[in-house]
Amino acid sequence: MNDRTASDRTRDPSEPVARGDRMDSVTRVFVAHRNLLFTVAYEMLGSAADAEDVLQETWLRWAGVDLDTVRDQRAYLVRITTRQALSHLRTLGRRKESYVGPWLPEPLLTAPDVAEDVELADSVSMAMLLVLETLAPTERAVFVLREVFALGYDEIAEAVDKSPAAVRQIAHRARVHVAARRPRGAASAAETRRTVEAFRQAVATGDLQRLLDILAPDVVLLTDGGGVVQAAPAPVVGADQVAHVLGRVAAAMSLEPAQVNGDPALIVRLGGEIDAVMAMRIDDGVVTGLYAVRNPEKLSRLDRETALRR
Repeated sequence: MNDRTASDRTRDPSEPVARGDRMDSVTRVFVAHRNLLFTVAYEMLGSAADAEDVLQETWLRWAGVDLDTVRDQRAYLVRITTRQALSHLRTLGRRKESYVGPWLPEPLLTAPDVAEDVELADSVSMAMLLVLETLAPTERAVFVLREVFALGYDEIAEAVDKSPAAVRQIAHRARVHVAARRPRGAASAAETRRTVEAFRQAVATGDLQRLLDILAPDVVLLTDGGGVVQAAPAPVVGADQVAHVLGRVAAAMSLEPAQVNGDPALIVRLGGEIDAVMAMRIDDGVVTGLYAVRNPEKLSRLDRETALRR
């Protein structure tokens, strides 16, 4: 008769060690690719908060994967992230339908290395994220994975549950769509800095003529208050109208240069507190789009740089 108590029984000491080693490996792989996965999710959603939710869901699924069965860990993680982001994108679309006023992407402070990667900086710019908003969810996923992250059609097909032939067609359609809507004459980094600084000085000094010279005649100002703070309920169109709006508030605000979504931009402060982030679309040397994010829920990450990777 075996009279050993539960406390006397011993377990194979290799079991917890093996599980611990496995989790260490799983965690190490996830952390190594985390910035890439965040960038994929953010480019698909335009929302850092939703991108973080996607990463959490990706981690929960990744933690249960047998690494020995995974041939390409990066591709596998991107596939999980893409599927979760697509699910969130459809939910986010429904939220946008009831959003108060214009919806703008959540701005991110980015490090200089993002601006140095021209393709990455272009893909996360506020102007490009707004172009991506005009794509259907699957088109957006295919465009981001193919054009930004250079995934093969077979890999993308697995991520979006389509055939490689269908993905090729979707990618072509998305490229044509984006090409027709992206900035016409892309400004160099130096030109962008000069234009943003000239804009800042014109607003700060109240130089109306200089401001009008910087703004395109058909410039569009979008302000996102999310129904939480005051903002224009509809786009403000035309140089005179935009200059008038800026002139009304210029005396009360200070404009601080910053690197936002890979591009030079301005942080707007009122009474020393961050009130908004203002990004720009520049075509052929003039400002054709102004994007002012005032919704406090979208300004929470401006106290730190966000690492973006391809």
